[in-house]
Amino acid sequence: MTNSGERTTMTRRTLIGGASALAAAGFTAVPAYAGGSGTEHGPGKTVRLTVMGTTDLHGNVFNWDYFKNAEYDDAAHNDIGLAKISTLVTAVRDRIAADRHAPRPLMLDAGDTIQGTPLAYYYAKIEPITGGHTHPMAAAMNRIGYDAAALGNHEFNYGMDILRKFQRQLRFPLLGANAQDWTTGLPAFPPYVLKRVHVPGEKPITVGILGITNPGIAIWDKANVENKLKFGGIVEQAKVWVPRVRKAGADLVVVSVHSGMDLSSSYGDALPYPENAAVLMAETVPGIDAVLVGHAHQEIPERLVTNKTSGEQVVLTEPLKWGMRLSLIDLDLRKDRGQWKVVGRHSQVLNANTVAADPEVVSLLQKDHDKVVQYVNSKIGTCTEAMSAATAPWEDTAALDFVNFIQADAVAKALAGTPQAALPVLAIAAPFNRDAAIPAGDVSVRDVAGLYVFDNTLLAVTMTGAQIKEYLEFSALYFKQVSGTGPFPADQVTNAPTSTAPNGTPDYNYDILGGLTKPLTYKIDIAKPGGARITDLAYDGAAVAADQQFVVAVNNYRQSGGGNFPHVKTAPVVYNRQVEIRQLMIDYVTATGTVDPKTFHTVDWSLTSNGAPITVTK
Repeated sequence: MTNSGERTTMTRRTLIGGASALAAAGFTAVPAYAGGSGTEHGPGKTVRLTVMGTTDLHGNVFNWDYFKNAEYDDAAHNDIGLAKISTLVTAVRDRIAADRHAPRPLMLDAGDTIQGTPLAYYYAKIEPITGGHTHPMAAAMNRIGYDAAALGNHEFNYGMDILRKFQRQLRFPLLGANAQDWTTGLPAFPPYVLKRVHVPGEKPITVGILGITNPGIAIWDKANVENKLKFGGIVEQAKVWVPRVRKAGADLVVVSVHSGMDLSSSYGDALPYPENAAVLMAETVPGIDAVLVGHAHQEIPERLVTNKTSGEQVVLTEPLKWGMRLSLIDLDLRKDRGQWKVVGRHSQVLNANTVAADPEVVSLLQKDHDKVVQYVNSKIGTCTEAMSAATAPWEDTAALDFVNFIQADAVAKALAGTPQAALPVLAIAAPFNRDAAIPAGDVSVRDVAGLYVFDNTLLAVTMTGAQIKEYLEFSALYFKQVSGTGPFPADQVTNAPTSTAPNGTPDYNYDILGGLTKPLTYKIDIAKPGGARITDLAYDGAAVAADQQFVVAVNNYRQSGGGNFPHVKTAPVVYNRQVEIRQLMIDYVTATGTVDPKTFHTVDWSLTSNGAPITVTK
């Protein structure tokens, strides 16, 4: 294969196909439910329906890292992409087809499909699908034969025109029961679909598939959905729609929900509905048999919970992200008074790194992939010295100073002639990608894009010195409390768990502040408890006054409440031209031809322990 590496010799793993694929991927055969008394179907005899599921594919078709220009790999040697998922799906279907009495399996997705890779970006922004090209994810999912998919929050990143075009290109419904028309409150997407599954010698099984997305869209993509769509709560809308799906004739209900398992919200109380509520939904809404979970990028083969009203068990599963895993939900059904009823449930996940890519999916999208590889590798300028983001979470780096410089510079130029033109300009950046590095010498699109992997747009707000201090204190909750000066391994210092991030604060929710024409300097004392860590906060060498006014460049995710940082979402907005930050960075390199870190990089912040510098190692 040109560029993608799928035809290279895979020395780090064995590629397996055919009948052995499932066992190699971790499949475990579970005996069918055999309890209870007999009915028309015979004592203890059941029919097993399998539901396969993916989630958070984020634009991945090939096992390829566009930012590294190499085959994808990580510490766990995961593989990614729909081409490999397709091979697993075929193996599952072949296994089930060998049993002439087994019903056809279903295939679902739980959202976040059309954003996340240069492949997805290219066909949204460079050669948008509104011009007639079929989205690569639509082409791959149609080839695989999905039965339904739920909307994810990232489906809305490129605006409604792209999303609606993608929806029309799919040969299966894109579901979102809680994505509602702003004015009428009616569903703006199909809430559910009924699938009649043939059972040899028996009446068909009617499967109700309900899709629910994340209410956080109202915050994260406010610019794209305000006055167009509103988003009800996950639990609240499930209570409305599950009974309707049952009344419509469903023998069983599977919910595909773009929401993590355990109750938490990155946006705190900015919305009346929680971000992650899949388990709460299963426990409080009767009538659900199984849940395909998404959004949290977790691998959860199986979780069984008991509904508090019906006493029935519900099985939940989450297949990690990016096509690394395929969830299998097995539902055993038996007739009860002539109606199918779920009497047993089980789930597991299969690992995609044991199988080869499906050559049909590869062939279908090879030209799209090659075009994007050529695009991201095109030279746009040079850099005088290398800039790495590897240590950006714990030390001031040129890489993040570059992001802040681009943001602040764009805002300052746009504010010329306005009442805010005389105010000092600051900018906020987060270490999105520790693997990012802009090399010395030639710089390509992928070098810059790797430093800023999200499709965020630029805004600016005004904040006071007191608010800046509180903002930095909140950001500093990212660090674990330590004693002594180290050296500490990075994982002993970063990604501290909090009440809103119980699994650890992600890198993208740690913000670094910098000044444009004058330095904003501060220290973070992580021997101190959260809320009392920021010391020596100064602008241009003078202590920041509580009432001092600043213009602060931020991304749309943060300004709209993402991460629940204080003040920023209510601060007056003074700039919002809907320009993508990554594109501003690419445009800067293209226009200037040369990136020189000496023009924007100074060491303005550092970590301390009781005032003494600390040492952090990778």
